[in-house]
Amino acid sequence: MNKNLLFFTALIFSTNAFSQHVVHNPGSNHGNKFEQLGTIISSPNMYRSASGAPGPAYWQQRADYEINAELDEKNLRLNGAETITYYNNSPDPLSYLWVQLDENQHKASSDNKLTERSKITDQMNNKALADIINAENNLGVKILKVTDDKGAALPYTINNTMMRIDLPLVLQPKQQYKLKITWNYNIANRIADGGRGGYEYFPEDDNYLFTMTQWFPRMAVYSDFQGWQNKQFEGRGEFALVFGNYKVNMTVPADHVVGGTGECQNYAQVLNAASLQRWNAAQTAETPIEIVNLTEIKSGLSKKSNAKKTWTYKAENVRDFAWVSSRRLVWDAMATHINGKKIMSMSYYGPEAYPLYNKYSTKIVDHTLKEYSKHTIPYPYPVAISVEAANGMEYPMICFNYGRAQKDGTYTDAIKYGMMSVIIHEVGHNFFPMIVNSDERQWSWMDEGLNTFCQYLTEQTWEKNYPSQRGPAHKIVDYMKMPKDQLEPIMTNSENIINFGPNAYAKPATALNILRETVMGRELFDYAFKEYAKRWAFKHPTPADLFRTMEDASAVDLDWFWRGWFFETDPVDIALNDVRFRQTSNKKNFYELDFTNVGGLVMPIIIEWTFKDGSKEVDRIPAYIWRKDENKVTKAFAKDKEVVSVQLDPYRETADIDESNNSWPRKVQQSRVDQFKQQSGQR
Repeated sequence: MNKNLLFFTALIFSTNAFSQHVVHNPGSNHGNKFEQLGTIISSPNMYRSASGAPGPAYWQQRADYEINAELDEKNLRLNGAETITYYNNSPDPLSYLWVQLDENQHKASSDNKLTERSKITDQMNNKALADIINAENNLGVKILKVTDDKGAALPYTINNTMMRIDLPLVLQPKQQYKLKITWNYNIANRIADGGRGGYEYFPEDDNYLFTMTQWFPRMAVYSDFQGWQNKQFEGRGEFALVFGNYKVNMTVPADHVVGGTGECQNYAQVLNAASLQRWNAAQTAETPIEIVNLTEIKSGLSKKSNAKKTWTYKAENVRDFAWVSSRRLVWDAMATHINGKKIMSMSYYGPEAYPLYNKYSTKIVDHTLKEYSKHTIPYPYPVAISVEAANGMEYPMICFNYGRAQKDGTYTDAIKYGMMSVIIHEVGHNFFPMIVNSDERQWSWMDEGLNTFCQYLTEQTWEKNYPSQRGPAHKIVDYMKMPKDQLEPIMTNSENIINFGPNAYAKPATALNILRETVMGRELFDYAFKEYAKRWAFKHPTPADLFRTMEDASAVDLDWFWRGWFFETDPVDIALNDVRFRQTSNKKNFYELDFTNVGGLVMPIIIEWTFKDGSKEVDRIPAYIWRKDENKVTKAFAKDKEVVSVQLDPYRETADIDESNNSWPRKVQQSRVDQFKQQSGQR
């Protein structure tokens, strides 16, 4: 999507009229909802083709990192030094580079702190009061030095969560530049201060769990469709990042276990003999083997080492690096095989998560990799890790999830299935956006929505009747029937969304599920969706690339669908207004049905006929029936048998928000009060 499209999109957002975009036939009952998307998406060019594939001149930047980090557990501080090699593969000369300092979101003076809404209530906790007082918290990145590779200082300017580094000479196309940054920061309390990384303190054993994310200065993306992506990190819109190779040395207390992006290079030096032997055994294990077990970590919690160890990890062609470090981690692993390639599926978790994670986590990692590989591309990395850390967040080859048992080791089904879904979701993010590398800062739905859709497919193959919360059409109805002032199109920037979960996760996932099951059919959808993943693996796709690829690979015109589901806020509400009966001499029964598009979102009409003999039949009418009149249509049908009733959307697959007008004869709809009275009488 080029700058013209971004400008046009921004203009629509700024007028708060996205749902009223580019109407070519205003005031008419047709010619609007089926207009082609060419009016609101970018024209194809040499970088992005009309088919939705990368163009012949497509390019993207690259950044390689060598990082030395030291975890100061006593002072809760991280010290780091990195060397970045930046490759200018663009056709543009660059006089400066932009670097992300996401940890600055925790500073009291950060934009996201200042723009958070707040109010005074009768009961307020310390964090709520501190946010209002806006007291200095001594958090945020402290840049100690920025130099070139020879040690000469480079001028830089920090603007909130972004740092501009001015280059002494213009970096020409096809050139590379090496720079060094030394920094430190006080690690935030992830539970109290929020955010995606930091520490969690466990008072029962006086220990910490460190989840190190957004922990180093990272290159911003420079792309063909928007130049520098230097939009500030406000806390919700996640990350636009550059692919590259990493070598990371993490120096931590000697009794810590470390897991991270990529493959450890020195297990022989950092593991004891027993753990190393178990690690080697796990290479061929079909079920998880504990590399570090619960008994070992419990016995070591009170014996804190003053010594240090350095763990070295390498990762190739990744967009980020994250790691976990603690002396209270059980670690298990097994081998997963996909298309003849071995991947090590692993989990790290504390004692409170042991009853759940030891039983399920690594097996779910294994299952997720296999299922996502079926629907996208074969998982390309050598490792996939699930870490229990009280909440969920994703990074290449490693993710952080929730799921803890009660103190007696028991847990509810809600906790179990919640944990399973989070692990599937976060592991699934390896595909979207860690591989298919969309811009999360601008379009959350491109990773969250696509990933939630694949999560739904994966949940359903894990267990029959798995209680999926997002994906089935009827589960989005309550959101889509909300007042328009509480809604915004899916094509809305992350920071401007009110109901973020339904908008960025559930609605796009539901839309894709409807595309697969109702509009396109599984065969056409699955081929096109895999084609999108193959085309844009390890590249930077835009929404237009997805829309075009899905049509290009299927020969299904979907512009009406993208308009209705992604660019507008209208709900689905198709009403069956009348059924008229005619009978002829050849014994055929003719029925004429009147439909009204009450909700505004055009969709296929699905009709279930029930005949006098008790048999049923379903007719499926494509959405194109609304082309000549987007508000009302009449359709005649010939049936061999006498019809006694008609039902629209019998399997609840279109997200129709009002089912009371879907039947003939009309069914009596009980109010909730009547339902309650009836249930009370039964008691």
